[in-house]
Amino acid sequence: MSVSYSSSDGDEFSLHTATNVDHGPTDELPDDDSFQDHRPRLLIMGLRRSGKSSIRRVVFHKLPANETLYLRSTQRLEKDNITSFVNFQVWDFPGQEFPFNPVFDVQEIFGEYGALIFVIDAQDDYGEALARLHEIMIHAYRINSELAFEVFIHKVDALSDDYKLDTQRNIHQRTMDALSDAELEIEPRFHLTSIYDHSIFEAFSKVIQKLIPQLPTLENLLNSLCATSGIDKAFLFDVNSKIYIATDRAPVDMQTYEICSDMIDVIMDVSEIYRPVNEDAQNIGGAAGAAESTNSSVMMDRADDTAATIQLTNGVVLALKGVNRFLALVCILRAENYGKHGLLEYNFQCFKQAIAEVFEVKRMSTERLKQENLRMVAEASTAQV
Repeated sequence: MSVSYSSSDGDEFSLHTATNVDHGPTDELPDDDSFQDHRPRLLIMGLRRSGKSSIRRVVFHKLPANETLYLRSTQRLEKDNITSFVNFQVWDFPGQEFPFNPVFDVQEIFGEYGALIFVIDAQDDYGEALARLHEIMIHAYRINSELAFEVFIHKVDALSDDYKLDTQRNIHQRTMDALSDAELEIEPRFHLTSIYDHSIFEAFSKVIQKLIPQLPTLENLLNSLCATSGIDKAFLFDVNSKIYIATDRAPVDMQTYEICSDMIDVIMDVSEIYRPVNEDAQNIGGAAGAAESTNSSVMMDRADDTAATIQLTNGVVLALKGVNRFLALVCILRAENYGKHGLLEYNFQCFKQAIAEVFEVKRMSTERLKQENLRMVAEASTAQV
């Protein structure tokens, strides 16, 4: 295996993701940005010890999976504000709390656009979890029929393949029967997940994709790039979380996704070692409180120029190109196609420009919504006066 890693101007630096994650409980959002409260929302629910906090820490905080054994049970609602191509919130509900208790504002919890993720421990008796799931889904749907419902059948790493499928089939059938009895047309999706492999990132990728209005545009761009460049498979990754926000039309198999996701880790690890000396000095000076976010805190703002290739012994080439400070394109292609450097570079620059235009349209739309929200708040304040 050979690895190359470079930038357009010859400097060595690492991939960058601008992370705006509020580590730990953050029950209040900044007072000066009321618009943040209306970002898409992922509501993570489930019984105690089902693995909700472990999932959130592994995916959004880069906590090693083996260290989740020492996490305490969530005692109160915890929120993360995630800034990436899609800005969204993650709400982690304590398992002992029922969200429809009178003490909670159910409109505030379920009224926003987003997804409800219910985590079921597949290694435990899930009868009580299913009862809670059905009750929450029915109540939440009546409050907000636009919510996406996702069921994570979790901790399946210790189960046999046959038992996994039987468990999924049983949970799916009992859930659909309960929804049919309630006369509700809800179509939840069911995912087999574990924090000890890539299945949890694959599941979150599918969840996040439903929150991206620009998904068809991104998929069409990737399809065009693959067709014109001889690329066998392409993923557009959020670098920090390793969630892929779009892929081309070719079917996704877990092995392909894993090797592309692992490439991001490899490049991060290598670039962490060889980052510029002046940056090392800065990090040494401020290293006291940086332990939790080491990998992301050292990333540099020029990641949109990052390029890396890994050639495998079977002749397959993995190619990574930084698109912007949030996203990276990871492709799989044959060595003979990778030899067409001029064509690949030209097509990638066209793809990168198209992504920039999508970002600009998204930014302008977000700004308009924010201004409209501020105007409505001002009008309401004036009316009260």
